[in-house]
Amino acid sequence: MDVIRMAKDLGKAIQADDRYLAMRLAMEANDNDEELQAQIGEFNLKRMALNQEIQKEERDQEKMNELDKEIKTLYGAIMGNPKMVVFTSTKQEMDSLMNFINQILVMSVNGEDPETAEMNETSCTGSCSSCSGCH
Repeated sequence: MDVIRMAKDLGKAIQADDRYLAMRLAMEANDNDEELQAQIGEFNLKRMALNQEIQKEERDQEKMNELDKEIKTLYGAIMGNPKMVVFTSTKQEMDSLMNFINQILVMSVNGEDPETAEMNETSCTGSCSSCSGCH
């Protein structure tokens, strides 16, 4: 079996993995939540308005402060939405799996024994502040 065929088979296996399926279900739940989608749309509009204000030569600091406050409030509401909480968690699990798979491949290319790779070596919380560095 050639390497490309094996990579395609790996892709199919990833799509059959429970972590992938959970992430896809969470993503669909978010996509189908009209209130959440409206909040995301409003967040994006406010962020664009803030960026436009920042780029002006004569900035309105009061307007920028208000937009920043509104953006932070919307962000909190979006990230606090139970469906978004589930999605974030499932996405982190999927990212951890993909990081581990990548680690195995990199180890292999570097001549190391891929059997020695351990999942906890790449567990990523998504927060760089708690990280000792990417692998």
